[in-house]
Amino acid sequence: MLKGFKSFVMRGDIVTVAVGLIIALALSTLIKAFTDSVINPIIASLQGGRSMGLGWQLGRPGNQATYLDLGAFISAVIYFVIFMAVVFFFIVVPYKHLQARRGMVVFAEPGPLKTCPACLCEDLPAPARRCRYCGSDQELA
Repeated sequence: MLKGFKSFVMRGDIVTVAVGLIIALALSTLIKAFTDSVINPIIASLQGGRSMGLGWQLGRPGNQATYLDLGAFISAVIYFVIFMAVVFFFIVVPYKHLQARRGMVVFAEPGPLKTCPACLCEDLPAPARRCRYCGSDQELA
């Protein structure tokens, strides 16, 4: 049982995912610090005055619990976009290139699809002979 677990953990896919996750967590911390230290003050300065940030106070003035903070939301969107760009350009693109050199295709566009005339599902691969949902025979194109 331990031998099987060891072979499962040491597979290339698991190691690749683990390394990618560690890198993503480290980049997440770095990007979060960037958005908190740089982007948030810029967004808060757009409100002007002595406001708590970009947003509206819904309750008593100065009550943080009733402050609708749009600046934090905008900062989170910017954080997400930067994080996804970093993951794509520093993890996905090099991994795709490395796998292409090995002769493997990863993250490829799906092939052509067709619609099943019986159940009307639209995600059947074009060369499919039988519908995966209703089991009806399909005409070959």
